[in-house]
Amino acid sequence: MKCVIALMQHETNTFAPGSTGMTDFARIFDLHMPPVGARAINAVKGVDLAMNAFIDLARELEWEIEVPVAAWAEPGGTVEDAAFDALSDQICDAVADGCDVIMLDLHGAMTTERYPDAEAELLRRIRLVAPHTPIAVALDFHANLSAEFYEHATVVTGYRTYPHIDMYETGERAARALVQVLADSTRYELVSASMPMLTHMNRQSPAMEPMKSIMDRAIRAEASGEVLTASVFGGFPLADAPQTALSITVMGTKDGTAHHDLLDELKIMAWQRRADFVFTPEPLEKTLAYAGTLTDGPIILADHGDNSGAGGPHDNMTVLKAALEMGLTDIAVAPVPDPEAVEFMWQAGEGNEVEISLGGKSPSPELSIPAEPLVLRGRVKTLTDGTFTITAPMMTGMTFSIGRTAVLETDQAEIIVSEDRTEPFDIGFFTHAGIDPHTKRYLLLKSRQHFRAGFEDLAKHILMVAGPGVCSSDYSQFPFRKLQRPIYPLDLDMKY
Repeated sequence: MKCVIALMQHETNTFAPGSTGMTDFARIFDLHMPPVGARAINAVKGVDLAMNAFIDLARELEWEIEVPVAAWAEPGGTVEDAAFDALSDQICDAVADGCDVIMLDLHGAMTTERYPDAEAELLRRIRLVAPHTPIAVALDFHANLSAEFYEHATVVTGYRTYPHIDMYETGERAARALVQVLADSTRYELVSASMPMLTHMNRQSPAMEPMKSIMDRAIRAEASGEVLTASVFGGFPLADAPQTALSITVMGTKDGTAHHDLLDELKIMAWQRRADFVFTPEPLEKTLAYAGTLTDGPIILADHGDNSGAGGPHDNMTVLKAALEMGLTDIAVAPVPDPEAVEFMWQAGEGNEVEISLGGKSPSPELSIPAEPLVLRGRVKTLTDGTFTITAPMMTGMTFSIGRTAVLETDQAEIIVSEDRTEPFDIGFFTHAGIDPHTKRYLLLKSRQHFRAGFEDLAKHILMVAGPGVCSSDYSQFPFRKLQRPIYPLDLDMKY
């Protein structure tokens, strides 16, 4: 048996400034181009990714493995067609060379300049060269899936956690289900539903209600053998695309009804809880004022309006500026992406005083958010290469790079400035630069949920700060044009 295994992930925020190109898909590996073949396998070796579960199962079954590419880009603006075409060609060429099975580690919310549902387009292209080859796909919990996607996939599974700490397990579920389908390909079928619900990401996590009961029911059904697979996708609401929605997929035997019954049950559960998926942010000034009354730290200030994990530029300085103006002290911030500031501080050298114009270099015209840097005086405390190994339960084991960094120390804060933008989800973002997050009163993190993977256990308090940005929970700010309407909660009185 020959197996083609590939990783191609991007979560596209269609309101984010800029675009995502080929080199962006290699940055996580600290390379100029996405790795292929043995280099790709080595790049993700030991990392909590679905791709590694595919590789492990293929080796266990002594299948021949071909890896045409491992490509992963930080969430951000629309993917350039040239990058998508090149990556798709690499995968399709490998499939065209001949294979018996295909296993793909995809996101499910990638949008390119031409294709609102890029994963569906990838599968369509694969089907042109391999019409009948079984395809197993592992997807992010935030996937937005169209009917066309399901037309071409054989097995589909999704993450069950947010933060995503079950990526390997999701690949394992997809691979094991594929093996079962291979034994009797005519026996199983996928059924799916897209719900007219634009859920808020601060209310999506399967660790808490309203999603918990829904996801728990899907997990029980799969674990008991009631169905072969069952996945619930919270959806990525910051993508202006026709398929953006909460969705559900279940796989079962064609001669039974259990998978249809479960799909209907999960649909009803989700719709009945639709109002509970709405998150109403409070003014950031109110949140920061409350933070000032707390005495025991660390206190996490999660700026969720501008976080790169949902495609934000990650350099809006509004929350940090407000925190400093309100007199908060003993703050650690990580990371603020600003290559120009990093270069300036590297030229200045450790121990030297500097004045820099920090962040605020990425306006977001779709939401009329201007670029407003924050001018700060301080000392260059530390310079690092920005490389560390993830120990948190998300992407565990990956050697991670945020580019060169410089720690700016002021009277009120220690700010890690980086060349690359990444949502902080591991204490290594601080410790690699000599800052112990356990000892700080405040940790200002641009994040919505993923920070919980590495910081929730050490936090005395967690406050969600509604800073401005293209990741805002205030959907009234977004000029949606392509969503299927009606959709809740944009259309509160809709019937389903």
